[in-house]
This record gives sequence, structure tokens and C-alpha cells, in this order.
Amino acid sequence: MSKASTKVQLDHTHCRHLLLQMTRIRRFEEKCAELYTQEKIRGFLHLYIGEEAVAVGVMEALAPQDAVVATYREHGHALVRGVSAGAIMAEMYGKQEGCSGGRGGSMHLFDAATRFYGGNAIVGGGLPLAAGLALADKLAGRSNVSVCFFGEGAVAEGEFHETLNLAALWQLPVLFVCENNLYAMGTALDISESETDISAKAACYRMQSDAVDGMNVVNVEAAARRAVAAIRETGRPYFLECRTYRFRAHSMFDPQLYRAKAEVEEWKGRGPITRFKTWALEAGELNDPDIEAIEQEVAHEIAEAVAFAEAGTWEPVGHLFHNVGAERRA
Repeated sequence: MSKASTKVQLDHTHCRHLLLQMTRIRRFEEKCAELYTQEKIRGFLHLYIGEEAVAVGVMEALAPQDAVVATYREHGHALVRGVSAGAIMAEMYGKQEGCSGGRGGSMHLFDAATRFYGGNAIVGGGLPLAAGLALADKLAGRSNVSVCFFGEGAVAEGEFHETLNLAALWQLPVLFVCENNLYAMGTALDISESETDISAKAACYRMQSDAVDGMNVVNVEAAARRAVAAIRETGRPYFLECRTYRFRAHSMFDPQLYRAKAEVEEWKGRGPITRFKTWALEAGELNDPDIEAIEQEVAHEIAEAVAFAEAGTWEPVGHLFHNVGAERRA
């Protein structure tokens, strides 16, 4: 395995890039929460605030031809993968200009151009999809990697065990990324799983498995680079557990009565953006004008995304049955 492929270059340019990407996710999600209260965004909305280091760190290890499968908490993944903020926001609004034509909404973002295959509302539903994408790549002789993000709640689903088993048996090039935020909806991990070390469970399927601090973007990127390099070299699956925490409730409908406010505040104190920003400033890789410039750049991008969504068009009622079943051709 080449050391060059796994080393994280923490120079000014890369530090600015990492902070910019995490800030893009945070501010986008905050704007979505605001728009939800204004009823601009309807339906279910699951925010990624607090978990930004996972999506940003893992995406740094990927190539454009790799595939990405995510959960319903996927806005951050889509943004960092390259789906435009405008296309995502328009999808939130249900407009035709959205990345899924306005038919998917928050939980079903999709973009074939960036090989972003959801956005999947079913817990654990993305796992077999990722294995299928990896199998297709393997049969076609392509050296691609399929990455599957999922929460620790999916570990209790049959798809988790079935997919890991098949990936190991068939030696599929899949990177399984468990975003362990300690709560499956409102159920704490330590009262739903007898074994809370999820990376140890994955290791039972005879695949390389690591656990990493998911609140540290540098640690996540380094681990993801090692994992992706190993997959490309061996063609075998790899499991990465990122131990993280969501600062907001499970969804906008969640009253969040299952965890203490003090616990949330403690985790916020070591949040990924605060930690990385503090380190970068102290190390001299970034300065206050850099931080201000990042915030201004992100604010401009989000304002443009909202304007794009507001100006978007609703799908005509006459199109209601389009793309539902097979359409007859002349």
C-alpha cells in the first residue's frame, strides 16, 4: 500500500478546504431548519449537524468514479460529493429543478453524475445497494470503490449482517462507514445492543475493521484513505466505525426527551468544526481573515441555493403518473 495515498497533507490549502466543507454542511443544515419552521420545506427532515467530520473526511479519500450510498440524513454527503446546493435545496422544496426532480425530498437525494445513489429512507436499505454496485464494478473489471454510510441503528437489521457476509464471501470492494451517533432514533446504543463495539461485530465477518474518532476530521480522512487504499489493493471490503454525535434531534418532529441537555452540550464543546478551527488557528495554518472569508463564501452559496429553490417550478399535475410505471413508446 502506498504511503502517499494515505497521508493527509495539513497545509493551509487543505485545512481551508476541510473547514470550508464542514462549514458548508453546518450552515446548509441550519438554513434547512429555518426554512422548515417557515413551512418552505415539508415532510421529514433529518439534520446532520455535529457529524460533519465523517462525510468530509471520508469523501476526501474517494475518486470521481467511486459510488456513494447514504442514509436519509444525507444532505451533507450530497453536498460534499459535489451535488450543488441549489439542486439539493430545490429538492427540499419539491421543485422540478431538484436533483430528484422534486419527487424525493429530503430523504431521497440522488445524482447519477456524481455517482450519488441516495438518500435511502429505509434503515439499512442502502447496504445491499452498495454491495450490488460493488459487485457490478467487480464483474466489469473496474477498480472502483462503493462507499456505504449508515447509522448504528442499522446494525440491528438483517441487511447489515447479510450484506457484510456476502461482501466478505464475494470479496466486494465496499467501504462500510458506520456513523455511530449513539442513538438509533430515541434508543441509546447501550440499551439496544449487547455488544456496543460495532467494529468488533464487523470483524466477525473476517474483514478489516477499524474505529475512529468521528469528531476529528483529520482522523477520519486518514482512516478513510487507509481503508480505500486497502480496498483498491486487495479488492476486499473494509469496515470503518466513526464514533460521532448529532447535536440536533433525530428529526424535526422529535421532542428529544431521551437524552439530557448536559450531554448534548458536552458533545457540542468538542464538535468537529470547533475542534478543527481551534487547532488550525493555533497551528498557524488558518487565521481570522480565513475564517471570515469561509463564512462569507458559504453564506453566498446558501443564499443563491435558496433563491434558486424559490424560483423553481412545481411539477404540473398532469405529470403525476410520469416515471411511475413503464411508459408506452410509439
